[in-house]
Amino acid sequence: MVKCSRCKKPAFTKLARHNASFCEECFELFFSRQVNEAIKKYRMFHKTEPVLLGVSGGKDSMSLWHYLHRSGYQVVGIHFDLGIGEYSYLSRKIAEDFAQSYALPLQIIALSETIGYSIPQIAQRIRHRSPCSLCGSIKRYLLNQFAFSNHFTVYATGHNLDDETATLLGNVLHWQTDYLAHQNPSLPSPHPKMPRKVKPFYSLTEEEISLYARIKEIPFITEPCPLSKKAKSLNYKEALNLLEKYSPGTKHNFFFGFLEKASQLFSSHGEVVLKGCEICGMPTTQKTCSFCKIMQKVHERKDDHVHSRTE
Repeated sequence: MVKCSRCKKPAFTKLARHNASFCEECFELFFSRQVNEAIKKYRMFHKTEPVLLGVSGGKDSMSLWHYLHRSGYQVVGIHFDLGIGEYSYLSRKIAEDFAQSYALPLQIIALSETIGYSIPQIAQRIRHRSPCSLCGSIKRYLLNQFAFSNHFTVYATGHNLDDETATLLGNVLHWQTDYLAHQNPSLPSPHPKMPRKVKPFYSLTEEEISLYARIKEIPFITEPCPLSKKAKSLNYKEALNLLEKYSPGTKHNFFFGFLEKASQLFSSHGEVVLKGCEICGMPTTQKTCSFCKIMQKVHERKDDHVHSRTE
């Protein structure tokens, strides 16, 4: 029988990258230490500061919501209803049911109501950009807008070690120096209209977060977004999983090594000057922000479609 590395009770899981086995109680202690150390090391937020938390309905964001609430933080969830059929319906329901069960504040932003289009409708009209890219740009804009309007200074997400290493691998393969300069568990606010962004789960793997969700019986949607099937990040994760299988700790060493030894080499590439978009006034490096450009193109495609039907 495999025993817990800490208390010698029967273990329920083994974490190869740490060469350790844990019973449920000791695993929870390990999990808490990882999150608490991340929050403390990067001074992400404190107990009296309202935290805006992105809640997708997946295991990572739902687990982070549960953990922060249980730990006494002031958390307000924000969920984007992307209008992606059954996937969005289930994701929203999970978030709403969880909020109701624990009497937690939750803000729902339905894209079809807020901007008049769902992500599938926008992706259909702008085919030269991937759905994930469009979705990311739109959510970032609406998030910044909501945070500024409601006086939130910090925004937290459930990004984990698998996410961070996949992003890092993609940025290194293509030498995206600007992105490398901004890859950090805690990013300061670059503009008064934008909150600082933090990732309390950056040192935990998907497997470890799944174990936490299972122990705490946290509901989450298990299906991936149907529009993300061709996302390059999935290929990067698959490659890193193969390396991790034969060399446990690869992901940890890759990402933590970057943070400790290489991230500062790209710091000068991250300096940007933000100004107000000439249409909406939100921060951007261009005359017109990405969101407004997207919406202009969507309206143009809609007008073209209407004209073609009337001719």
